[in-house]
Amino acid sequence: MDVARADTVDTELDRLLSRRASTDHREDPQTREDLWKMSVRRHHAAIRRRNRAAWFAHFCNMAQSHARIAQDYERRAEELCTDERKRA
Repeated sequence: MDVARADTVDTELDRLLSRRASTDHREDPQTREDLWKMSVRRHHAAIRRRNRAAWFAHFCNMAQSHARIAQDYERRAEELCTDERKRA
C-alpha cells in the first residue's frame, strides 16, 4: 500500500472514530447514580403507598370489629337492665 493511500485510510478511520465518539450517549457515572437514586426513591414511595393502604385496611377492620363488640356489650347491658326491671 502506498503512503498516500495509507494516509487516506488513516484520515477516514479518524473521521469515523470521531463521529462515533460524538454520538456516544453513554451516561456519566454521576448521571447514572442520580438515576439510580431516583429509582430507589420511587421504589420506596411505592412501598410506603402499599403499607399505608394495608394499615388503612387494618384500622378499618379494627374499627368494624370494635363497633360489633360495642353493639354486643350494649345488647348485653340492655338485657341485664331488662332482667333487673322484671325482678323488681
